Amino acid sequence: MRMINKNIGVGLVMLATLILGACKKDSSENTAPPTLSAVTTLNERGTPLQSIGYGEWIIIKGTNLSTTSKVDFNGTLAADSLTYAEDNSITVKIPANLIDPINNPITVTTKYGTATLNFQIKQPGPQITDFSPGAGNVDDEITIDGNYFKGITGVTINGVAATIVSSTQTQVKIKVPAGGTYGQVVITTPVGSVTATKTFGLKHTIFDDALRNSWTNTSYSFTSLDLASTTNARRGTTAINVVHKAFSAVRFRLVAKFATAGYSMVKISMFGGPGTQGKKVRISVTPTAGTYDLVLNEGKWTDYQVPFINIGNPATIEYLTFQEFSGFASQIFIDDVGFY
Repeated sequence: MRMINKNIGVGLVMLATLILGACKKDSSENTAPPTLSAVTTLNERGTPLQSIGYGEWIIIKGTNLSTTSKVDFNGTLAADSLTYAEDNSITVKIPANLIDPINNPITVTTKYGTATLNFQIKQPGPQITDFSPGAGNVDDEITIDGNYFKGITGVTINGVAATIVSSTQTQVKIKVPAGGTYGQVVITTPVGSVTATKTFGLKHTIFDDALRNSWTNTSYSFTSLDLASTTNARRGTTAINVVHKAFSAVRFRLVAKFATAGYSMVKISMFGGPGTQGKKVRISVTPTAGTYDLVLNEGKWTDYQVPFINIGNPATIEYLTFQEFSGFASQIFIDDVGFY
């Protein structure tokens, strides 16, 4: 009995020690609410930032931050695994995408309160990967693909403002404006502007739904050729549907000869039929200047633009030839042929 009482006594002493220790720890914990004062980079910790971009590592300066439970960027939480808190700082990685293109206040929540710092975290500048179709008439709808279009403030073609039909972070739909049927495509957001690498439209048209501007058809060696096919048009109602034999060609002629002064490139849209992936179509001109090979994409329309420098800088063009050059019988659709 004494042994049992002795053990009970020892246990009570130990329990009392633990309780007292816990009470002492609680009484020493900093219970003040958090404050936030500045944001820096990891490399320049003494220099407060005015703004920074999405997806960057930052240090948030302040006080009473050691019990941080979450860091909120305008409604988007930082990942717990990318947040490291000490009493006077939080090291955290900003998420890759936030709600606003510029204004994304930082809210820190600790065990004892919250604090918010109004701070600019900017999306990257807009990026254009492609637009489709590559040409169009006034009021035609054009789809522009890319990224970081949030907060878009304008789209222009040839410097003329286009009507924005709809927009998301990765896609914008516009209508072709009067005076903007050809030219550079530019997107502007609160962060900056970007110009598409390919041009829109044709300054001189050879084919769009039909042959234009006195150009004639002088194609040769094909299995079949339809210059008014409604099967698969890039835009409008018709396209050229050619079923090639090996090395046959779609060829256009302008008897008066086309003077290239004031123009810089050949443009064409092609759709590769079955078995055409990676196959080649060779562009050449007469009078002979040079050649350039286009690589087909099976099952999709691709817009090509070939600078005149790539085909020998011809001063004039009488014949413009697109020759199957893989020795392969194939079907190809062609649309929107001309010069820019």
